[in-house]
Amino acid sequence: MHVHVAHPDGEAKFWLEPSVALACHVGLTPKELSAAEEIILRHLQEIKNAWYQHFGC
Repeated sequence: MHVHVAHPDGEAKFWLEPSVALACHVGLTPKELSAAEEIILRHLQEIKNAWYQHFGC
């Protein structure tokens, strides 16, 4: 399970399980990556619920 993060300067992919972790990124600063991870953590259950609803798993 993963989520993609889009930003005007680049993009990133974060794994959600077994824990939130950066998979890869292009063009984002460490500060931008940290901010993205904080948002993901804050909304983790919502993101997982949307994943399950979309993929039916």
